[in-house]
Order: sequence, then C-alpha cells, then structure tokens
Amino acid sequence: MLQKRIQQYIDEMKGSEGPVHLFKQERDYVLNHGLLDADEVATPEADSRFKGAYFERCHKETEELIGEETDDFLNQHITYLKEHKNEFIYLESKWFALIGVDAVSVEVDDVFGTYDAMLGLKLQKKYRSQIESYLDESLEGESSYDLLFNGEDGLWDLNFSLNDHGDFDESQTMLTVYELIYDFLFNLLQTVDES
Repeated sequence: MLQKRIQQYIDEMKGSEGPVHLFKQERDYVLNHGLLDADEVATPEADSRFKGAYFERCHKETEELIGEETDDFLNQHITYLKEHKNEFIYLESKWFALIGVDAVSVEVDDVFGTYDAMLGLKLQKKYRSQIESYLDESLEGESSYDLLFNGEDGLWDLNFSLNDHGDFDESQTMLTVYELIYDFLFNLLQTVDES
C-alpha cells in the first residue's frame, strides 16, 4: 500500500527533469526497497515539507474558517492552541496525501487540555488489528486514541493525543508537531505494509 503510493509518486515525478525530490524518510524507504538508486533522489531541506501546504484556522464549534495562513504561521509554538482554545488548525499537504491522509487537524481538548490530532486514514477495514496494534505500541497513554471505520467514505477516522507521543513537547512549533504527526503516520503505514 505505502510502496504502491510512493511508486505512483515516483512515476509522476520522473516525468520532470532531474532527480525525484524525497525527504529523508521517503528517501530511506525508497532506497531500502530498491525503488530508485541514490543518484536518482534529491533531498530537500528538512523544514520545507509543508511549505506551500493549504493551512487554515477554524472555529471549533462551527467549523467556520477564521483565516487561511501562510507558511510563517507554522513557526508559531503549539501553545498557540491553548491560548486560542476555540480554534483548530487544519492542514492539507501533498505529503499527507502520499500516505493516504487528506488532511490533519490539531486542537486542544476542552476537557483534558491535551493536544489532539484528527484525520481520515485511507486504509481498508481489514487492517483494524494492525492499526490498533501500532497505536497501542506507539502511544503511551491509556485510551489515547479513537479509531472508527467510516463506511461512507471508506476510511478510518483516527483521533489521537499528541501528549501520549514520546517525542511530543509543548515547546515545539506547529511545523515540528506536523512533522511528528507525519512521521508517526508514515511509520504506521510502513508497519501495516510489513505485517
């Protein structure tokens, strides 16, 4: 599944001149699976993954758009969400699409005060046990995620607490947090693929 998506991305990029641009995680995956040779891959700057992504702030109760944001907003600390508890951040990126995620929203839970990531994951229903196993092993809290298959959309609605991720820290920027989420989801897909 992940390999198929990455191969499709490679095929699309090979039509353009020069090497295929892949960040370290995808580059390592591609080289380990023999999808490309090292000289066919270029690695962009690590902090450029979400440059040009579609990024907005929305009202939690109404889901109304408060404002579209530029890349600079990603330099805000994640504590912005504690200071603006009525908002959530919504981000769409071709890199999330590559791993079967349309977009990722992040907000602060009103009751527990935790930072939560919410997304739809394009995986078949039959992968429930592999997904749950990965979440149980990767997250440190008890019941730190919600996973529900949405039959209408054919995807998994996944919400998980970032506070239960071992590498999460409240002092991080939004860019760092979205990179952390991407890494977490990439590893989830890789784990499902290998099982």
